[in-house]
Amino acid sequence: MRILRAAGYRVMPWKNGGGTTTEIAVSPHGAGLDDFDWRISMARVETSGPFSGFAGIDRTLSVLEGEGIVLDIAGRPPTRLTAASAPLSFPGDVPTGATLIGGPITDLNVMTRRGRMTHTVERLSLWGEVRIERSAGTTLILPVGGGVKVFADNVSRLGPFDTLLCDRTGPKLRLQAEGQGLLFVIRLHAVAAND
Repeated sequence: MRILRAAGYRVMPWKNGGGTTTEIAVSPHGAGLDDFDWRISMARVETSGPFSGFAGIDRTLSVLEGEGIVLDIAGRPPTRLTAASAPLSFPGDVPTGATLIGGPITDLNVMTRRGRMTHTVERLSLWGEVRIERSAGTTLILPVGGGVKVFADNVSRLGPFDTLLCDRTGPKLRLQAEGQGLLFVIRLHAVAAND
């Protein structure tokens, strides 16, 4: 298990140059926007407009802060996404436009390279004690709005937007909320060669 502190995240420009993104974690380590297997980031969206295109990428978007966004994904009806919405998955290589509902938002992006990796994103209310099942791949836990105490080999604390990264299976993680908010659980799996 590793803790990634929000203060250490890397800030970089969007692929389309329209803003900045805060990279939480990427694999392989140091990979760029065109050669990652998986990437988790947060972006501050200040204006409406098109999303960057990512060939061969599957992505899931969640709103962390702000009133929300309406996504116009080619081939689908417009979808309203707010901080109360379930995470939304869609192909990163389909033309997608976004309209802000009422001012800037911060979103969470999880992206995996199709054919190599898959992912799921679970959004939980952060209160009381929470137990998280670790996956056979990589599990990341991101609290938003409040922190959590993690009971493992020793007791650790995650502040808002810090991330706990677990690289293998193990006993369920026991977390205790410190404040109210949301907890995002991201599970990443390698695709088997015969899939």
